Amino acid sequence: MSLMFEPLRKFAVFEGRARRSEYWLFALFQILLIVGFFIFAGIVYAASGGSTSEHWEGPGAMLVGGVGLLLCLFAIALIIPGLAVSVRRLHDSDKSGWLLLLSFIPFGGFVILIFTLMDGTPGPNRYGPDPKDRAGPAGGGPVVHNHYYGGEPPKPAASIVE
Repeated sequence: MSLMFEPLRKFAVFEGRARRSEYWLFALFQILLIVGFFIFAGIVYAASGGSTSEHWEGPGAMLVGGVGLLLCLFAIALIIPGLAVSVRRLHDSDKSGWLLLLSFIPFGGFVILIFTLMDGTPGPNRYGPDPKDRAGPAGGGPVVHNHYYGGEPPKPAASIVE
């Protein structure tokens, strides 16, 4: 449960790495918040004597508008932690946070979705240590774009024909 609110604790931290569970639990938190606001707005409107007519008038409409305004304020407040956890999630799979700009082109959001579903790079990468504390590659050095650097390169497997 604490991972759900971890992006709020790291409000504007764009450095480091975030596990899949941190990213997706924060997304679940945002969805539950939105659904809760809509349910609350419906209850408030119905309890204040809202009608089913096409005209939204009276105190019910004002209360629903207030709930909608509150929802907008929460959405604005969650933009920065949402961007930060998205960047850290991309860092976990050794991708640049600038890839989030793909969301502005058609089908770019699908690419970002795939990247957020991928497992992170085992061991440390250029964005920091592995949040799952897994061992790095067999060669001992950190991984950058699935290439080894630092230390000695890994030994090739023995071939059958020499």
